[in-house]
Amino acid sequence: MNYILPLFSVLLGYILTLFLKPKDKTNLKLLLAFSGSFLLSLTVMHLLPEVYLSKNPKIGLFIMLGILFQIILEFFSKGAEHGHVHGHGKISQIPWLLFISLCIHAFLEGFPVSHQNELALGIAIHHFPIAIILTTFFLNANLNKIALSIFMVTFAIMTPLGTLISNSLPILNDYFVEITAVVIGILFHISSTIIFESSEGHKFNITKISMIVFGIVLAYFL
Repeated sequence: MNYILPLFSVLLGYILTLFLKPKDKTNLKLLLAFSGSFLLSLTVMHLLPEVYLSKNPKIGLFIMLGILFQIILEFFSKGAEHGHVHGHGKISQIPWLLFISLCIHAFLEGFPVSHQNELALGIAIHHFPIAIILTTFFLNANLNKIALSIFMVTFAIMTPLGTLISNSLPILNDYFVEITAVVIGILFHISSTIIFESSEGHKFNITKISMIVFGIVLAYFL
């Protein structure tokens, strides 16, 4: 399931968008709010205590490096990791900077999954609305269907690939805590940004607050 869930969520979001072509953004924003809350809660309740149990005095530094690294990635991905895709006009080929940035992000997310199984569900829920948003954006930009398929399938396999490599290379176990701390920083930035951006104009919205609370509660009981 650690491999299947993140892979399946992206492919499902991609296929559903191809056939249904959803127009209503309200439900998608609610799903994003839930996914951001759930992912942040998993990070705080499960990943963070584990890395601090290592007693490594540099854990905080690695977490901050993860936040900084994600900020740098977003200069190239334009915030696609949290559903922020901008652009106008047609696209004739894969936007390589966006593609590489998203793949690096998804690949690194797969590393902690080998030790924290519940994170696979969190990443799957996080990637599902992102896949819908990306597919919708590229369809509207008239990206070649073959290029779109390559983009989405490659994006789908990156997280399972990160988990596979983490399980297959024993040398990575020596640095697992440090790698996980970097990923925590990445997830902190992504999930908190999703939560803040899901509230338009910072107005109180009981439905979105309910979805955020639901994400926290679900993560607590995992």
